[in-house]
Amino acid sequence: MSIKIKLSLIMFISVLLILLLNITLNFYTTQENLRQDSETKMVMAATQIAITVEQTEYSTRYVDGVFSDMLRVTAINAAKRLDKDYNNITNEQLVKLSEELGVDHISLLVQTKNDIVVARSSEAEEIGLSTSSWGYWYTAFQELFKYNEVRSIQQGNKEKHFWSGPFEFSTSRPEYIDKWGYYYDGKRNYIIDPYIRSSNIKDFVKITSPDVVAQKTIESNPRILEITGINPVTFGNIYMEKDGTDQFNYKLRNRPIKFGTYLYGSLKEDQKAVAHSISTGENVVFVRTVNGKKVMKSFIPIEIEGKNPYVISVVMDYEAVSSVMREQTTSLVAISLVLLEIVIFGSYMVAGYFTKPIQAILRTVNNVADGNFEPRLEVTSRDELGQLSGRINAMTRNLGHYTSQLKQMVDENKSVKEYLESVINQTADAIHTTDTDGNITSVNKAFEQLYGWKGHEVLGRKPEMIPPEVQKEEAERRKRLQAGERLTSIETVRKRKDGTMIEVSISTSPILDEAGNITSIVSVSRDVTERNRMEELLRRSEKLTTVGQLAAGVAHEIRNPLTTLRGFLQFQQQTQKVNPSHIDLMLSELDRINLIVSEFLILAKPQAVRFQYKDLRIIMNDVISLLDSQAHLYGIQLRLRNADAPLFVHCEENQLKQVFINVLKNALEAMPDGGYVTIEFSKPNSDQIAVSITDKGKGIPEELLPHVGEPFITNKEDGTGLGLMVSQRIIQGHQGVLEIESEEGKGTTVTILLPSAEKVQDEM
Repeated sequence: MSIKIKLSLIMFISVLLILLLNITLNFYTTQENLRQDSETKMVMAATQIAITVEQTEYSTRYVDGVFSDMLRVTAINAAKRLDKDYNNITNEQLVKLSEELGVDHISLLVQTKNDIVVARSSEAEEIGLSTSSWGYWYTAFQELFKYNEVRSIQQGNKEKHFWSGPFEFSTSRPEYIDKWGYYYDGKRNYIIDPYIRSSNIKDFVKITSPDVVAQKTIESNPRILEITGINPVTFGNIYMEKDGTDQFNYKLRNRPIKFGTYLYGSLKEDQKAVAHSISTGENVVFVRTVNGKKVMKSFIPIEIEGKNPYVISVVMDYEAVSSVMREQTTSLVAISLVLLEIVIFGSYMVAGYFTKPIQAILRTVNNVADGNFEPRLEVTSRDELGQLSGRINAMTRNLGHYTSQLKQMVDENKSVKEYLESVINQTADAIHTTDTDGNITSVNKAFEQLYGWKGHEVLGRKPEMIPPEVQKEEAERRKRLQAGERLTSIETVRKRKDGTMIEVSISTSPILDEAGNITSIVSVSRDVTERNRMEELLRRSEKLTTVGQLAAGVAHEIRNPLTTLRGFLQFQQQTQKVNPSHIDLMLSELDRINLIVSEFLILAKPQAVRFQYKDLRIIMNDVISLLDSQAHLYGIQLRLRNADAPLFVHCEENQLKQVFINVLKNALEAMPDGGYVTIEFSKPNSDQIAVSITDKGKGIPEELLPHVGEPFITNKEDGTGLGLMVSQRIIQGHQGVLEIESEEGKGTTVTILLPSAEKVQDEM
C-alpha cells in the first residue's frame, strides 16, 4: 500500500473517530438531559400527590372529630342505660340499644389476665375478638382501664374517659371501614365501644384517598404508567404478594401499598430502592424492563410533619426517551456520512502533495539498506522534510564510516574468540557452562576426556553427572550462587558416562550481564583422585604413628595396675589366705584398666555421624540439665550468658554433648571448694560461634599446658587424658577449634569455636 493511500486512510480514520466520538457524546448528553427531564416530571407528580395527601389530612381530621364527638355522646348515653357489670348485659340488649342511639353496633370490651377481649356485642362476629395484637389500640385500651384516659397514644381523638381511633378496616368484617369510640368511666368492669359502619364512611375514605389524584395524574400524562404509594415498614414483607396485596397487613395504617397500583414491580430491586430512599432522603431512579416493557422507575421519599415518612413510586414509559434518541442519532449519522465523503476526497489530494519528498527519502533509505552509502538526497526546502533529508544524508555518511569500523572490530573479535577457544580446549581442567535451568551450553575437550561425554551428546541437556547422595548439597550451592554469594571450591564426587564415580575439585562462578543478572554458570572440574589417594596414605601413616603412641601409653598405664595385681595374687598364693582389703584394691585396679581400655576404644572405634542443623543453646541446656545435680553436690552453680538469640551450627548432636560433658566435668572436678562455672556464647565474627566455659578451679600448671590433649597427660589422679583428646578430635571433625587458657591457682577457660550455620538455616 502506498504512502499516499495510507495518509488518506489515516485522515479518513481520524475524522471517522472524531465523528463517532461526537455522536457518542451527543447521544449520552441528550439521553442524560432527557432522563433528568423525565425525573423532574416524576418528582413533580409525586410532590403534587404528596401535597394533595397533606391537604386532605385537614378535612380528614375535621370529619374524624365530628364522628368522635358523636360516638362520645352515644357512649355516655349508653353508659347511663347499661348495668355496671357486663355479666348482667345481653347481646340482645346491645342490639336494641344501638338502634335506639343511632349507631351500627355497640360492643363491650373486658380486661382479662393477659388480654382485652370483646365480651358482649350487637354484632355476633365481634364476640370473643382478642385485641392484644392491635398495636397502639391495645395500649389505648390498657390506659383507659388504668388511668380512665389515654395518655401516650398520639393517634386518634382523646378526652377524659374517652378515646376514638382513626378510620380503619374492621377486624371482623375486613370489607368495611369503621369508626370506633371507646368509653370507660371507672365505675364499671368494661369499656363501651359504639361504632359506625356505613357506605358514607367508606366513600369519604375513597374521596380523601390519593388514588383519585394518582389516577387523574396518569390520565393527564400518558407517559406515566403507574403511581404507587409505598409504606416502607411493611413493603416487601413475607406476607406481601407480587401485586402488593397483603392478607396479614391489610389495615389502612399498615398495608404495604398505601395507594395506587403495583403492576410494574420488581420486588427485590424496589425494596432496596425504598430502603435507600428512606435512609438517605434522596430520590432513586433506574431503568428496567418490566413485563416486557422498558420503563424508568423513580422512588421519591415523602415526609409530613407528625407522620411516618413514606415513598411515592412513579413509573414512566421509556419509549418517549428512546424515540427522541433514535431521531437525533439518525440525523447525526446522515450528517457524518456527508462529511466523510468530503474528507476522503480532500485527504487524497493533500496526501499526494506530501508524499513526493517522502518517496525520494524512501529510495535513498532502500539504497542504504542494500549497503550503498553513496547516493545523496537533494535538499530543496527548510521545512521538516528538508531537515529530515539533511539528517538522512548525515546518517548515510556516518553509517558508511561506522560500517567499516564494525567490519574491522568483527575481524578482531573473531581472532580473540578463536584464541580463547584454543586456550580453553587446551587446558587440563574440565570446563562446562550451563544456563540458569542447568542445561549445558558449552564444554571443552578436557570435559569430554574427564566425564566421557562428547560435546554434541550433552549440549542443551542435563546429563546425570551428580550422584543422588550429593544432589541436595549441589542444589543448595546453586541457590546460594543465584543469591549472589561467592562460593569456594569444594571436593565432591561426580558420575561419568559409564556410571563410574570420580573424585573432583569443582569451582563454580556466575556469568553476569550488564544489569548484574546471572545469564549462565561456569564450572571448572579437576580430577583429584590420585591426590586424595596420596593424602589417604599420609593420613594412614599419621594414624599408625598415633596408634603407636597410644599403644605405648596404654601399655605403660596398664602395666602398673597389672604389677599390683600380680603382687597381691602371689602373696595370697604363698599365704593361702584371701585378704578382703587386697580384693578391694585388686578390683579398683581392674576398674582402672577397664576405664583406660574403654576410652581407648571410643577414640579408635569409627562411629556413624549424622550432621544436622541444631541450636547450640538447646544442646547446652540438655547438658546443663544432665550435670546440674552433680554440680549441686560440689556446691557449684552453672551460669549461662548471652543465650537470647538462636545460634545454629551444622553438627552431630551427641558428639557435641560428649564434648560439653567432658569439659564441664573437668571444670566441676577442678573446683572441690565450690563456686560457679560460667558458660558464655558469643560471635567473634559473622562466620563463627564461640562457646567459652570458665571455672575458678586450681588451673593447669604452665609446664603441662602445651601437652594438654595428648593421651595420658592429665593433672587428675585418676584421669587418663583421653577424654580431652576425644573432644579435640570431635571439634576438628566439625571444622572447629578447641582452645585452652589456664593459670594455676586462678582457673581455666576452654573456648570452642564452631562455624556458624545461620545463613544456611535461613535458606532451608
